[in-house]
Amino acid sequence: MRRRLIRNAAVAATLALTALVVPNGAVNPTDAALVKVERAQAVDLSPDVIWILALGSDARPGQNVTRSRADAIQLVGINSETGAATSIGIPRDSWVSIPGHGSNRINTGLYYGGPQLMARAVQGLTGVEPDYVMVSSFWGLRQMVDAIGGVTVDSRHAFSDPYLRPGGFKVGKQHLNGLGALAFSRVRKALPRGDFDRSANQQETLRAIQSQVAKRAHEPGFLDVGTLAVLKNMDAQVPPKDLFKIARAVAGVRPDRITHCVVNGSIGNIGGASVVLPYTAQARKYGADARKDAVISRC
Repeated sequence: MRRRLIRNAAVAATLALTALVVPNGAVNPTDAALVKVERAQAVDLSPDVIWILALGSDARPGQNVTRSRADAIQLVGINSETGAATSIGIPRDSWVSIPGHGSNRINTGLYYGGPQLMARAVQGLTGVEPDYVMVSSFWGLRQMVDAIGGVTVDSRHAFSDPYLRPGGFKVGKQHLNGLGALAFSRVRKALPRGDFDRSANQQETLRAIQSQVAKRAHEPGFLDVGTLAVLKNMDAQVPPKDLFKIARAVAGVRPDRITHCVVNGSIGNIGGASVVLPYTAQARKYGADARKDAVISRC
């Protein structure tokens, strides 16, 4: 079971950026990294919108998290002026163009060229160039969620997993501890639409954690202490001022201004392997809709 948790660390990336505002975050430099994207061209973006590509790496212990396959892919936009936030979920097996490497599953972009190449692959699909890439392995989600008192998620489905959650989840709101949050975000086969529904559950978990953190953001020193802890322990390849900017943007998200959509697609077979053929027009629509204000009008 432990090998399974490490191998399938899908939830880690969708939640990694939230660690920026968790006090005394126990982040290890070998487990997580924050990288600023090297822009190839000028992009007309609102200065108030931050785009973070959050990736979960399937790296084993001791392996480089930034050069393994991405097991979860969420493109997160945050509007620091309005408090709006959105997330575009991308199935990991989406068959796309990987610049310089032909066509392949989108999750191989991280393996072939690290965060920078992965950002270009996601930009090619959505039309949005991330400002930063956050990549993480399975490095203590349970402890992080437990440290903030657990989270309350609103599940659209009743489902269970014999290994991760034998008792299952009910439809509707329920409070989860760290292990429960991991299972809620990890289970795939028991869901009606498999990885598409799992991506949506990861977005719901991210929303729930942000909501819990926002409740404590007003506490004196909460953001500063948490951010400094991450700056000290995470492989943060960004200036400190950028890290504080992201932390404050995450904490300032308004619950009533959160939108999220998952890029859908059909199931195909290429070279004997099952892949997702993403609806590229839909992905571009989500990107164009949210690019300047971090709001998707409708899925």
